[in-house]
Amino acid sequence: MIRGKKALLLAGLMVAALAVTGLATDLFVPYYYGTSASWMFNNITGTDVTGIHIEFDQEVTITSKIEFGGYLMAVSPSTGSVFDFAAGELVAGGTLVLDWEPADAVPTYVVWLDGERAVGTPYFTTVEKLGELLGIGIVKVREANPAALQAAFDQFFLDNEEYLAGLSESLGMSLADSLMPIILAAPAEGITNFFNTIIGMLGITSLEGVTEGDVDWGALFIMLGL
Repeated sequence: MIRGKKALLLAGLMVAALAVTGLATDLFVPYYYGTSASWMFNNITGTDVTGIHIEFDQEVTITSKIEFGGYLMAVSPSTGSVFDFAAGELVAGGTLVLDWEPADAVPTYVVWLDGERAVGTPYFTTVEKLGELLGIGIVKVREANPAALQAAFDQFFLDNEEYLAGLSESLGMSLADSLMPIILAAPAEGITNFFNTIIGMLGITSLEGVTEGDVDWGALFIMLGL
């Protein structure tokens, strides 16, 4: 995935449903020709950036790179499934154009960077990435403002009281009693694993199944500034 820089790349970052819906057409514009794809990644963060991190659903070979509004150096091999372009600058509103093969390969996670800090709302397409971002984001808020974390989860349980009561009964355990000790003490990986376990027990297999399901995530999104 994001290798050793994972925690720094995603520090303070969380997820909104916009990251998997309307944002995509603003963030990137895809074109296709023959066996290649050419995507324009637009810096819509409102600020200058120094890099971009991109993950693909399969191994690709980057065949061309052009910037409009700056320059970002490739700091990863030209073939792989995870790429970082950094050590430069791209102005707000600038564009990075990448060509790659095969044409059917698509990004599953994209985030602009300022140094090693994530900038703007990320784009992602998998439940696994949602769980990862949840874990890292919750730990960062816990370290910075534990009272805000507790208040947000109190509101989360209140907003979903009826649904979570039924879910707890069907799962044979109290989600609040099981979740809060993990939220208040576990490392990011533990929170991620708990989330993935619950999602698996519910039989949810797509990101839309989470963000468009019966759970109201609003209190947690507000806590994380989205």
